[in-house]
Amino acid sequence: MSLPEFKLLRPRTLGDAMGYLAQYAGNIRVLAGGTDLIPSMRQKLFEPEYVLDLRGVDQLRGERRLNDGGVEIGALTALSTIEKSTYLREHFPVLTEAAATVASPVIRNMGTIGGNICLDTRCLWYNQSLAWRKACGFCIKKDGNLCHVAPGGTKCWAAFSGDTPAALLCLNAEIEIASAIGTRRVALRDFYTNDGQDYRKLKANELVTRVLLPAESAGYRGVYRKLRVRGSIDYPLAGVAVAMKRSNMRVDDARVAITAVNPAPILVERAGQILTGKVVNEALAESIGDIAARTAKPLTTSGLTPEYRREMVRVFTKRAVLAAAHN
Repeated sequence: MSLPEFKLLRPRTLGDAMGYLAQYAGNIRVLAGGTDLIPSMRQKLFEPEYVLDLRGVDQLRGERRLNDGGVEIGALTALSTIEKSTYLREHFPVLTEAAATVASPVIRNMGTIGGNICLDTRCLWYNQSLAWRKACGFCIKKDGNLCHVAPGGTKCWAAFSGDTPAALLCLNAEIEIASAIGTRRVALRDFYTNDGQDYRKLKANELVTRVLLPAESAGYRGVYRKLRVRGSIDYPLAGVAVAMKRSNMRVDDARVAITAVNPAPILVERAGQILTGKVVNEALAESIGDIAARTAKPLTTSGLTPEYRREMVRVFTKRAVLAAAHN
């Protein structure tokens, strides 16, 4: 499958990038690492007139420790850099665990944290060639008005399949969003819409520039567990992140998030409330797994059955809670 024709823009500063976005909003796509965008363009899912290559904007790279103990990470920071960061592994281990599971080492060297946050939603009926999609009558997400996953429905159920956002939700992360007129900060949990078609709150002239980890989330023990067909390369078919702080064997605070089983990564709200103040045991971990499984809404967006993916959310959540409690 060949790429469509496009004009490549290569800014060297963030200001230049913002200018291009403002000028060509609605007819431009952003390239960070390119690991998802380029295959999608080959499938003719996107055919923009302009592609904005951010790789020359060095100010969007790197990890910086803040005076209050928090950390900011540039959106162009490679996933492999996050995976190997000694400081992040010590203070925010759930993030490094999640980053280490993304695809293969080659992909992690190219893929970025900003790209993983903004990853397009995926579906068995959507992520296909143009000929395949045309033969199926297209779908709500691209060129059609039919949902093959939930026939008769008006909502797109394509699943969000990024790994690191589940970990970032557990860390109460914020993101910085920039445009030509200024910047704004948004809690990551408010960035996603839970709609597979219009899945994020990002305008055509805006760009995610930084990820901010608050100081109060440092020191949480973290675990990420991922279901995929192959042990590397594949997107998650279910993912569970757990971050936990304990003292005297009891849980002071805990957060659980799931990914790849809904159109957005989602915090399992009741999990933290139930775990707080408790000593983690098999029964308690199993109950958290039950809650996570009920939060998950997997449909036929992949080759595995929804029932199996929901059950694996239950199993992986139980295992992750136990692992976080005994790290």
